[in-house]
Amino acid sequence: MAALNRFIGRRGKPKVIFSDNGTTFVGSFNELSNLLKQDFAADMADAQINFSFIPAYTPHFGGIWESAVKSVKYHLRRTLGLTHLTYELLATCLVKMEAILNSRPLTPLSNDPSDLTFLSPAHFLIGRPLTSLPYPQLTDQKITSLQRYQRIEFLKQHFWNRFSNEYVTGLQQRTKWQSSRGNLDVGTMVVIKDKNLPPLMWLLGRIVQVLPGRDGVARVADIRTKKGVIRRAFNTICPLPIQDLEDPSSSTPGVYVGDKPAAASS
Repeated sequence: MAALNRFIGRRGKPKVIFSDNGTTFVGSFNELSNLLKQDFAADMADAQINFSFIPAYTPHFGGIWESAVKSVKYHLRRTLGLTHLTYELLATCLVKMEAILNSRPLTPLSNDPSDLTFLSPAHFLIGRPLTSLPYPQLTDQKITSLQRYQRIEFLKQHFWNRFSNEYVTGLQQRTKWQSSRGNLDVGTMVVIKDKNLPPLMWLLGRIVQVLPGRDGVARVADIRTKKGVIRRAFNTICPLPIQDLEDPSSSTPGVYVGDKPAAASS
């Protein structure tokens, strides 16, 4: 109930809550139901919240939010390890990591070839992309020599390096095929691999030209970015995750659609 009150205080009261059958969720549902059955239920009609529970012992039914939980837990274990943090430092660290996950690009906002804006989970939370304050790179320094507030920034940058690289690599996963599945189309918005980007900064662009080789297969493309037109090989670029899902007939190679796009982490 305390967590629900914190959520409502920050995001507003939800109409529907989707969750698993955890005892805390079920207990909150029962407590709210008993409260609404009392005499003053008519005065609290607007306070009603509908709970939608998935079947017991079936976490795969919550694929959308479970994938977000998995992304946090997987990288959190590898980033924090045995690090000892106070409650305030841990809360700050989690909020920074939450912002990184909610900044990931999902799909273009328009079909305009000159438009490089994208839809992210942050748009559902605050209506615009998330940004972060600039900070010097600390990943090359020893964490034992840093001050406490610098340690949080160090952990954030480590988390960003792992998540951003693995997120882009995950979009490029592919299964074995026996024949060519076509090329990336002109106008497709793609994420470009760049290990030197600061946190929450995704280098995106739109393909303006594909360059076929001697065998007629295109493996290189010219991409328009905010820094100008650059040339990259296909192994360093990948389409946004939902872009290929919108058109089942798309022949874009190397698009990973095994997991549903993760929901916003709130």
